[in-house]
Amino acid sequence: MSIELKFERIGRMIAAEGTPDFPGCLADFLRTVAPYDFTVIFSYGGAARPLDLFDDFPREKRAVFVTDYQAGPYMLDPFFLAATKPVAPGLYRMRDLAPDRFYQGEYFRSYYVQTGLAEEIGFFIDTGRGAVVVVSLMRARKVFSAKEFAAIQSAWPIVEAACARHWADVADRFKAQRGTDADAPDGQIERSFQRFADGQLTPREREVVEYTLKGYSAEAIRQVLGISSGTVRAHRRNIYAKLGISSQGELFARFIDNLVKT
Repeated sequence: MSIELKFERIGRMIAAEGTPDFPGCLADFLRTVAPYDFTVIFSYGGAARPLDLFDDFPREKRAVFVTDYQAGPYMLDPFFLAATKPVAPGLYRMRDLAPDRFYQGEYFRSYYVQTGLAEEIGFFIDTGRGAVVVVSLMRARKVFSAKEFAAIQSAWPIVEAACARHWADVADRFKAQRGTDADAPDGQIERSFQRFADGQLTPREREVVEYTLKGYSAEAIRQVLGISSGTVRAHRRNIYAKLGISSQGELFARFIDNLVKT
């Protein structure tokens, strides 16, 4: 698109700062840099449930991308996990943040595949006091080329400055949520895995469940936990036997069902 149109969209975005029109103007600007299908902007604050700041999904897709995601699968999302580390501010491809077996894991196969996306990339903006805003750009048909990714990355200084100013108070929203939402205290991720199948699984087995569901291979789990690959596989067999299940799909479903009930 023309440089004139880009400047016009940047001007609109600046003028919309502090108003409800800002996120849509931001998306309009980014689409002048490279075409894409959907925008979603979540804010992450520690282990709290993510805040949906903006999305432009059609109604029939919003349930899986937002409502279902916020119900629990977000805990296994590479973007969420990266934001809680946190990673350095900047633009990332999801595949660069995901564990080694993410695309063979149950979060991807049971949840993420329903989105029908070819690729998701995201700007990570630190808005202060532990809150991170992630502006995700999604494509349904093909991944972003290296040239397109570089073009979008060149918009980083504009995106960072504009978003940091517009959402400077987002940390206060998490403080308010913690006061009203019993499911969103700090440490929820750790406690969710620690409580999963409590009384049935050992602490080590629950650690194996956590990394398995996040998309780590047996080799990666071995390295993280400092145990042998054979021990990892033995733990998995014991987990399945104790829970009366036979697949990662059933394990994922049991974990999400546990989140919904607690």
